[in-house]
Amino acid sequence: MVTVYGIKNCDSVKKALKFLNEHNISYSFIDFKTSPVPIQKIEQWSQKVDLSILFNTKGTTYRTLGLKLLDLDDSLKIDWMSKENLLIKRPVIEYNSNVIVSFDSPKYEGIFLP
Repeated sequence: MVTVYGIKNCDSVKKALKFLNEHNISYSFIDFKTSPVPIQKIEQWSQKVDLSILFNTKGTTYRTLGLKLLDLDDSLKIDWMSKENLLIKRPVIEYNSNVIVSFDSPKYEGIFLP
């Protein structure tokens, strides 16, 4: 089962969903804006993906909150991501026991296509 986490208007999420649709890969979509991701889920992801990949330092939310000035440790990054889901790099895809972050067509081909 494939579960995609993100927001509908994110370009990377749109690309990921388009890829899955084009290859007839069924998935469920969880929108951060309507179903916030709990801290427990983010902690699970952080066991499989480095926080430097999962924590979005390039987005508007990161800049607006001034988080660069705070020099956050991993625990605080997880805490912030649970309060502000837009700090999570998108999309996050759960597939089998893997967690895949962001859109990368060649990587997706290697993971999802036989």
